[in-house]
Amino acid sequence: MTSYVLFEGERRLAAGPKLEVAVAAQARLAQAPDASLLIFDPEGRQVDFDLRGGPWDIALRLGVGEPAPRGRGRPKLGVTAREVTLLPRHWEWLAAQPGGASVALRKLVEAARRESEGPDRRRAARDAAYRFASAMAGDRPGFEAMSRALFAGDAAGFAARIADWPTDVRDHLRTLASEAFEASITEV
Repeated sequence: MTSYVLFEGERRLAAGPKLEVAVAAQARLAQAPDASLLIFDPEGRQVDFDLRGGPWDIALRLGVGEPAPRGRGRPKLGVTAREVTLLPRHWEWLAAQPGGASVALRKLVEAARRESEGPDRRRAARDAAYRFASAMAGDRPGFEAMSRALFAGDAAGFAARIADWPTDVRDHLRTLASEAFEASITEV
C-alpha cells in the first residue's frame, strides 16, 4: 500500500499519493484554518507537510514530479560501499566463490530477503497498524486489548476490539493490519 491518508478528527478526508493528500490538506485549511488535520504515510507514521504556496510549490518541496534529466557518463547503479567485518575463514570462502566476495554476498542477502519476506511483511503491517492506532485511538476503550490481539496475531480478537470504533479509523486500521495476520481480517 502506497497511500497517504488525511484525517480531520475521526473522519478520513482524502487518501492517495502524497501530493494529492497534501493539496487536499491545504484546501481544507483554506476552508477551515483551525481544522485539526493529521496526515499518515503508508507505514502508519504521522507526517507533516509544508503546505505554503500553490500545488507546484508543494510538489517541489515533496520531491514529486519530473525527474531531473540524466547527465552524460555511466549510469548511477545505486551501489553503496560499506565495511564488512568477517573472520578469515569467511573471507577465504567468499574469495573462492564465482564472481568473488561481492557477488556471493549479494546472493546471500537476496536469499535471506526472500526467506524472511513473509515474516517481515507481517511485522511491518503490525507496526504500521500499531503506530496509526496509537495516534488515532490510543485513548479509546479497547485500545490495549486491540494491541494485545494485534501482536498475538489474533485476527478475530483484533476485529472484535475495533468493531465499535469510528468507521474511517476502523477501516484504515484494517487496511494497515491486513497483512499482519495469516488470514484476512475483513472476513472476520
